Amino acid sequence: MSSTGSAPIAYLMKRYPRLSETFILNEIAVMEGLGATLELFSLLPPEPPPHHPLVADIKAPLHHLPLAKGAKAVALLGAHGRSLRAHPLRYGHAIGRALVASLQSRRPLSVWKQFVRAGFVADRCRARGVGLIHAHFANAPAAVAAFASVMSGIPFSFTTHAKDLYLTSQRVLRRRVRDARFITTCTGYNVDYLKGFLPSSAHDKVHLVYHGIDLNRFSLRPEARPRHGGVPLILSVGRLVPKKGFSDLIAACALLSEQGIGFQCAIVGEGPLRAELAADIARRGLDAQVRLIGSMTHAELAKFYHEADIFALAPQIIANGDRDGIPNVIVEAMASGVPVVSTAVSGIPEVVRNHRTGLLVPSEAPAALAEALRQLIGNPSLGVQMAKAARALLEAELDCFETTKRLKALMVGCACGHDHAPSVPAATALGATALPAPAAGE
Repeated sequence: MSSTGSAPIAYLMKRYPRLSETFILNEIAVMEGLGATLELFSLLPPEPPPHHPLVADIKAPLHHLPLAKGAKAVALLGAHGRSLRAHPLRYGHAIGRALVASLQSRRPLSVWKQFVRAGFVADRCRARGVGLIHAHFANAPAAVAAFASVMSGIPFSFTTHAKDLYLTSQRVLRRRVRDARFITTCTGYNVDYLKGFLPSSAHDKVHLVYHGIDLNRFSLRPEARPRHGGVPLILSVGRLVPKKGFSDLIAACALLSEQGIGFQCAIVGEGPLRAELAADIARRGLDAQVRLIGSMTHAELAKFYHEADIFALAPQIIANGDRDGIPNVIVEAMASGVPVVSTAVSGIPEVVRNHRTGLLVPSEAPAALAEALRQLIGNPSLGVQMAKAARALLEAELDCFETTKRLKALMVGCACGHDHAPSVPAATALGATALPAPAAGE
């Protein structure tokens, strides 16, 4: 039992630890700080180092299948055998669920893969006295959690984010929401999307819980400091994939260069588009101004925010529907006091309010992006004003301790054996915090 008196909560993730999913790690750390007892499950082997330093502070045990094929097979057979003996009817029901789902799926083997994984999760959760299985992401982790719940009788819930939400079919999501005790998502934009296709009877299951940020980990950059030879630095961070819009940022930088505006741009991150983006930079003659500097540890990035004069990210919705929610790097830049320029995509306008906490432009519009960057380069006091308002917004509405308390209240109600998730004050999309009005002429 945890210090709160509830049963342990299982966190089920595709891979843990994972350097790109700091928001989940932060949530786990705060959960433990709030007194919750956790059991962590990784469907895939843990990501090799380097790990975020916070990983070392996590007390919860990590469960994952053995790497060796023979040992993995033995572990799975043992787990499924114990699950069958413990609850034969439940196990049979889970097989029936898997059969129906596989007949309806375009990837039936994937359904059975999640069923097999679920046997391991159900067995361990039952042995550890888990009261709730909570999956991060609506795709494979939520599928495993649903099967494990049927096998074990332990309720499950899940958090859906961005890619997993928009690339999972609405039919599948309706089924998973129906079976889950509750679901959370990290933007008001996502809530509206879910309620647009879920039956009205399921709307009360959907809860808005923003990814909070530990403001203690991000100090404000000095307002007055020597710039890089008098040239402002534009920082961008993200995986080098189409939905991040780095090609638009490079095009905007080309426009700034053509206008004779001095700047430097540093793009932090790795990904499949690296060679293509490097070629674009060279083709536009921007090698001296735009750098792809690879990945950084989180500690290095936190320091690098202080070097930046502007943070820019230009997310877009790509052809298959994939998109960001609220990129964590935007919130981190805001926490560090760096003025932000971004696109009006998905949940981004919930934190980047145009001319109040940052500048917003349409997606896939390099000229508009260039103009917003030019405006901040030419008017640093505007950036300072917006950065202060952005930090105030985070302090009021995105403090991770407050957002995680809301999630914990939902979880503990289920882990204590309640029939329904407890009623907690309904979160609304950001917008209640009073912020300065736009400056004259904006």
